[in-house]
Formats: sequence, structure tokens, C-alpha cells
Amino acid sequence: MRQDAVTLERFYASDLGKAAAGILAGKLTDLWGESKGLSVLGLGYALPVLDAFATGPRRIIAAVPHEHGPVRWDYSGRGNAAVAVGDPRLPFSDGLFDRVIILHGLEETGDPRAYLREIWRVTAPEGRIVLAAANRAGLWSRATRTPFGHGRPWTRSQLSNLLSTGLFQVTASSSALYMPPAALGLVTSAAEGWEAMGRVIAPGMGGVVLIEAVKRLYAPPKSGTGAPVTDRVRIARPARAARREEH
Repeated sequence: MRQDAVTLERFYASDLGKAAAGILAGKLTDLWGESKGLSVLGLGYALPVLDAFATGPRRIIAAVPHEHGPVRWDYSGRGNAAVAVGDPRLPFSDGLFDRVIILHGLEETGDPRAYLREIWRVTAPEGRIVLAAANRAGLWSRATRTPFGHGRPWTRSQLSNLLSTGLFQVTASSSALYMPPAALGLVTSAAEGWEAMGRVIAPGMGGVVLIEAVKRLYAPPKSGTGAPVTDRVRIARPARAARREEH
């Protein structure tokens, strides 16, 4: 059962949630920059990290499972929208998005392979995705007071295998959220320090695993974990928005 939007919004409004979102957003912008002129899709509850792409992309769609309930997003409008979607079926045309970010999506889906097939379908050829999921080996997957402590956690190898069998080619992998999942000022004020120390001392123990992969139509997918990554909205009508973009 998915968490409700109020619980997720409350967490990401807290100091701990803001610190976590900032770290994850930094990972994404390190990979993709501003993604200027591209179409970006956020799946699950990706709103906190989509803010990092507020001005660059041509269009940003936040696709939130309807089980979460209504969500609020300050960047709706100007081609951007938050929309309620089913699981796993997505109401978008094939190959519509150049970049796809999945956060708080995979852990609570009922069918991970079907979920990934839909992601593959709506991703453009040579489009890139980042799949972020709670790390089974990390502390955050055990912290039920955070969104990462719900649903099924994953290992890096499990995510890589899932992507490879789903016809994505893994290109990079990393971990994040090495700080303890504790709402303490000592923790949140030193979030970047925890990240730097964790990458050296326990690189596989971050609270979240991030895998980047590319949709390749003709090259066979490769296995492996890839190289490390260097360091108020109501329901919209995505189909109509997509048609306007296509004309």
C-alpha cells in the first residue's frame, strides 16, 4: 500500500526531508545538468527532486500514483503538470520523454517488471532514466518514519538486473543518503559531510541506490552495475497536453 501525499509532503517539508531531497537532486543535476529543452517525467513521488529542473526542460510531468491522493506542486503550469496515474499503466504516448526519474515508485509497485515495461514504453529512444530506490543494506530502509522505510528495498545488483532484463542498458550507479535517518540538527546541518565520509568509509551503505540507464533499441543490454556517478495541483489531462506539444 502506497503512502499518502500528506505524509510524503510532511516529510519533505522537514529539515531531514529537505536535506535528503537536496542530496538526491544534486546527484541528478550532476548527471543531467539542466536538461534544457528536454521532456522530463517524474514517477512515484519525485516532486522534491523535480524542483531542481524547474527552468531547463521544455516540459516536466510529475506522474503520481492516484493512491497518494491530490498533491501540491509549485511548478505546475508553463507546460508542467502533476497528474494522477494508475499502476502500472501510464497515460502517455510511446517515446514521449527524454528523461525519466523514478523516486518512491518501484518499492511499492505490485509488479516491478510491468512497471518497468511502461517506463521503457514512454521513454524516447536513447532516452535516459534514473531509478532511485531504498537500499536494502542501508539504514533508511529500516526507518519507517521516512518514505524510504516502506515497501520493498532493493540492492544495486537487483536493480541492475531488473533494468537489463527490461531492455535498458545500465550506464552508471551510485549511492546516496549516508547520514542517519534522524531528525536532528547535528545530522541535517552536516548532510554533505556525512555524504563525503560515507562514500569513503562505507560506499555501499547509502540509504538510496541510484541507477542510470539508457533505452537502446538496437544494442543488446549489458549487465553489471555500471560506473560510479561522479561526483497546489489538481488532476491534469496529460493526453491533451501531449497532443498540444506534438502539433
